[in-house]
Amino acid sequence: MIAAGCDIGSLSAKAVILENGGILASAMMPAGTSPPESARAVMDKASEAAGIARESVKNVIATGYGKDLVSFASDVESEIVCHAKGAFWVNPKTRTIIDIGGQDSKVIRLDENGKVVRYFYNDKCASGTGRFLEVMAEALEVDLEDMGALSEQSCNELVISNQCVIFAETEVVSLINDGKHVPDIIAALHRAMAGRVAAMAIGIGVEDEVVMTGGVAKNSGLYSALCGALKKELAPIDGIDPQITGALGAALIAAGRL
Repeated sequence: MIAAGCDIGSLSAKAVILENGGILASAMMPAGTSPPESARAVMDKASEAAGIARESVKNVIATGYGKDLVSFASDVESEIVCHAKGAFWVNPKTRTIIDIGGQDSKVIRLDENGKVVRYFYNDKCASGTGRFLEVMAEALEVDLEDMGALSEQSCNELVISNQCVIFAETEVVSLINDGKHVPDIIAALHRAMAGRVAAMAIGIGVEDEVVMTGGVAKNSGLYSALCGALKKELAPIDGIDPQITGALGAALIAAGRL
């Protein structure tokens, strides 16, 4: 029995295909301007990786920013539920999930059965989201994917006092003009962002184990800064790319409805 989850975010499209309770294949790609086309493309890519025809998938659950525009989906589900389902499946000890997406950030608390008991969702302000880092990478003229490694080269501690993206970008430009080193600026940005996200998490209560999902989880500098802001180590999402956690959760829900 083959089921799939399709997560169409603002910046990336993800798909996971399950067969008999195991991951058969997954795929990721940048999201285009058309969510329906992004959904079809990423599902085709996952199907090709699985060595099956897309028509072989019996049930598809869509989630993410563009979930309502996935025409081939059997149903839709919230990102909150999907990330909870995916993270708990990977690590049943998970009790708190921090997900930083391209345009939003979420903190989710689970009970011992993996059910959502409380969550906080920020989609009103770019601070604390992947968009914040994207804007700063452009201002610093570095690749977004390199920010984690660059921040690890920091030798001097700087402070970014503004959380608003516009004002923080102005502050970054001023630091560049003052001759501050790029790794030091990036590390400061990571600490500022981590502080914002940690405040969200503390607001609803942080219970071990804490895991981080989403593409930003692959940024080693922010990951470390978040550990520091929370004053605790985050548990890794082992065995999968953290960016596909939502799609995995959607696939698990789809499989459960076959």
